[in-house]
Amino acid sequence: MKITMSRKPLYRRWPGVVPLVLLATALCGEITNRDDSGPVPPCGSTTVPPYPDVDKPPTVKTWDRSDLGRDWTPPACTGWTTPGLTTLVVTVALFRHSSGVEGLLRRIGAVSELAGVRYWSTTHKRWQTLIVDAYALSGPAGGLRRKDFSQDEITEDKFLYYQQEDNLSGKAIYRMHIHSISPDRLVFDIENVSTMRYLLLPIFRAGEMQSIYFFERASPDVWRYYSIARTGANASKLAGGHAASSINRAVAFYRYLAAIPTDQEPPASP
Repeated sequence: MKITMSRKPLYRRWPGVVPLVLLATALCGEITNRDDSGPVPPCGSTTVPPYPDVDKPPTVKTWDRSDLGRDWTPPACTGWTTPGLTTLVVTVALFRHSSGVEGLLRRIGAVSELAGVRYWSTTHKRWQTLIVDAYALSGPAGGLRRKDFSQDEITEDKFLYYQQEDNLSGKAIYRMHIHSISPDRLVFDIENVSTMRYLLLPIFRAGEMQSIYFFERASPDVWRYYSIARTGANASKLAGGHAASSINRAVAFYRYLAAIPTDQEPPASP
């Protein structure tokens, strides 16, 4: 696969959780209080929150509309043009990875391997399966199941579709947009393109669940990870009030992408 340095601006359009966290311990990673300034992704010289040391648990920071306002404007480099939010959860980390950007591309393309990802359930106080099933799709319509995406298919400006079934909201179709690829940087976003439901009630309409992921090489075998997950301003009220669960889900996905066992002790938010 040929990889070229991207010359495209970071503020391109992107296709289209969580309240206050009250307590965390150092062993569980740094889960910080809210900050009225909002997140600052790695599009300049400074990020908010800052990265922890390599091999340390990720730092997780949360905001909701009471912090930033219903009409919050996303950072320009996210490409999100629609204002507002219900909740945000940001996860930042440094992790060791020796396979270069090619290894990261293989990881995000292997959609079927998402099945079995586990997280700590704060309700049941045990590790549970978060993603029951996942598979690549040939297009945005359901039922077009196909094999995982190859490295050659993951190119800049490509739209990839997959279906995922999680343990609460059931099946939904997602769109992955590959924003930029270079030997030292990978950026992509994900959003739901079908309605997500809980007990048959809609909680996220299409585009109401968005996330963006920045990977940047810090040294030959260390990468920076920065993600923002947003639920839109019109998300169902049923989706709010579950800070610890949302944090554990975000950390589970980070661990998956960083090839860390997703049920590794300790949980991010017990």
